[in-house]
Amino acid sequence: MSRRYQVSHVTTYTYDDDVTDSFGLAYCRPRDGGGQAVVEHELWTDPGHADLGGHLDAQGNHATYFHVTEPHRTLRVGARSVVDCGLEEPDPARAEVRWEDARPLGRGDLPEAALVAEVTLGSPLVDLGPEVHEYAGRSLTPGRPLVEAVLDLVHRIHDEFDYDPEATSVSTRVPEVLRLRGGVCQDFAHVAIAGLRSHGLAARYVSGYLATDPPPGQPRLVGADATHAWVQCWIPGHGWLSVDPTNDTETGDRHIAVAWGRDYADVPPVKGVIFTEATESTMAVEVDVVPVSDGDPAGQPGGQPTTP
Repeated sequence: MSRRYQVSHVTTYTYDDDVTDSFGLAYCRPRDGGGQAVVEHELWTDPGHADLGGHLDAQGNHATYFHVTEPHRTLRVGARSVVDCGLEEPDPARAEVRWEDARPLGRGDLPEAALVAEVTLGSPLVDLGPEVHEYAGRSLTPGRPLVEAVLDLVHRIHDEFDYDPEATSVSTRVPEVLRLRGGVCQDFAHVAIAGLRSHGLAARYVSGYLATDPPPGQPRLVGADATHAWVQCWIPGHGWLSVDPTNDTETGDRHIAVAWGRDYADVPPVKGVIFTEATESTMAVEVDVVPVSDGDPAGQPGGQPTTP
């Protein structure tokens, strides 16, 4: 059984002088697969775009390019998606895989090992230093099953780090997060990824959303009404274990995956280049994720649709 959600994501940029051209790349369309299916998606800009196109990047993420040529001091980039989210039952045998046997460089018997080897390495925002190696090593003890070890690492990050939006920025590095013992979902994901990779495991960063309203009797999760981030760790022969360090849980049908990569720098919701004499700018983000009941309209579309 799946749950249907409507996601609205609007980023507003303001400038103190005219912008003559805005070139942007957006990762806002949820992915298909893994129990998730996109029913509708569109992306719009205000002012309207002169050019718009979409493609799949090397990781299979949907990237949308836009070009705004009308002079402006405010630019709004919006995306609206309707997506069905379900759960795929994992193979119970995955719990038997020891973490030492899950390192891609030691699994030449599996063709997919070479494909995931890239996310065993350091990346622009994931430093593989001795501090994070030691921190993760307390969970990755000899002979321990991978699933058990990863869930223990996630539990420790949740318990030992404070959720503090003022503590870090999008460019904060892993050693600083370890020192501060605080941050947001992006930081906690980077710490978990760095710890796993430092021990030779394949781990990737996932950008997405959380549903706003939990089912009856379940607590509201941190990160709703904002973009969210979590982690996937490769299990040989069993695909990816998807975990959310911010909420100390495996991901479920309230997590809507948009894109994945080595770290946040690979898949920010919107990035781009502008031509302007402006010296100051601001950015504001509004995200709304709401369940859609059976038989209810998903909402009225607006703006211009992207390519699929």
